[in-house]
Amino acid sequence: MSVTIENLGNLDRKITLTFSKSDVEKARAARLQKLSKTVKMAGFRPGKVPMKMVEAQYGLQVDFEVQFDHASQLFFDISKKEDIKIAGQPRLEPKSDMTADPIVYDALFEVFPEVKVGDLTKAEITRYATDVNDAEIDKTLEILRKQRVHYHPRGEAGAHGDGGANTAAQNGDKITIDFVGKIDGVEFAGGKADDFSFVLGEGRMLPEFEAASLGLKKGESKTFPLTFPADYHGKDVAGKTAEFTVTVKQVEWPHLPEVNDEFAKSLGVAEGVAKMREEIKTNLTREVKRRTETLLKGQVMESLTKLCELDLPKGLVAQEQERLIAGARQDLLSRGVPNAKDAPIPAELFTAQAEQRVKLGLILNELVKQKDLSAKPEQIKAEIEEQAASYEDPKEVTRWYYSDPKRLADVEALVLENNVVLYVSGLAKVTDKAVTFEELSQM
Repeated sequence: MSVTIENLGNLDRKITLTFSKSDVEKARAARLQKLSKTVKMAGFRPGKVPMKMVEAQYGLQVDFEVQFDHASQLFFDISKKEDIKIAGQPRLEPKSDMTADPIVYDALFEVFPEVKVGDLTKAEITRYATDVNDAEIDKTLEILRKQRVHYHPRGEAGAHGDGGANTAAQNGDKITIDFVGKIDGVEFAGGKADDFSFVLGEGRMLPEFEAASLGLKKGESKTFPLTFPADYHGKDVAGKTAEFTVTVKQVEWPHLPEVNDEFAKSLGVAEGVAKMREEIKTNLTREVKRRTETLLKGQVMESLTKLCELDLPKGLVAQEQERLIAGARQDLLSRGVPNAKDAPIPAELFTAQAEQRVKLGLILNELVKQKDLSAKPEQIKAEIEEQAASYEDPKEVTRWYYSDPKRLADVEALVLENNVVLYVSGLAKVTDKAVTFEELSQM
């Protein structure tokens, strides 16, 4: 066997593999023998077909299989011996006829690129910080109260009062109406409903509809014009003006639960309001930590892609495109999209994203190797314990992670990224900036 290695470009390589037919004769005979035990031919029982007939029908197929397998093994042995860092899957191409001797194959493949890590001190990063104070806790409590809102008819006395002397519909009220809409005096599809309920001020209805409903009392009606937007989802009425008549059948005012021990218990906090506020602060603090770390990580990764240079292996990009397509298809399936399994999804849609992922992955691997930033067992343990702390049974969650190598690998990858972020931010120009919780949540 002779070996020739050619450089076809920055990352493209070719190894020419040459071997004798005698190198595969033993494998060929064994495969034909195995095939003869199961092959079926008219006039013969299974396993009794003469070998010459088996060879005549399947010889060329077996030749290709054993020659290809031998070439694959040769390539594997050479790449291991020469310590060739192969990126993606090699492509084997026969260059001689299967009856020729010697047999010649070309192995075409890409190697991993050299990653040139730039001057990381030129990276500019903003590190955000947010103080979780009583005001933020109060805002969260208000959201929790609104999630548990219930409604009472205006003007009717009840355990929570009657909603006040004004029984007209106000913002925040839930109203139940009958309505009918006409265009040029004719009712149109979707323009009529009975016992239709919505909350004023939530923006669920068109502005003209809400404005006309405000101030009406139970039993009152109102007729008003409404012009549908040109881009309205109902194409039959888009851009047209309709005349609507609404009749109010019920007006209900919102009652929010008081923040007391009973409210705390309804949220699963038996110890009362003080403990509830404490748990809310813990959860908000955890959310702030997660969000600020995500923002910092995003900036670090963006800086690395800008400051590091490398060629991208086409094969790895193609593999990443396939993974992204599979993910997109799974997302369509989960949404119940018809024929999602067979829907054409062009790989070009994911080219930029795939290139970015491959580039970043290669940069991270190089930094981890150069600076010894791999995830240590104690770091993985600490990360798992931190994630488990937010659950009711942290020990069970910890066991769940350690029971599955894939889950552990995911945590290891996360810790590795955190190590890179810590290293790069230690070199970069970092600006600390305080922001409110609301500002942080919008970033």
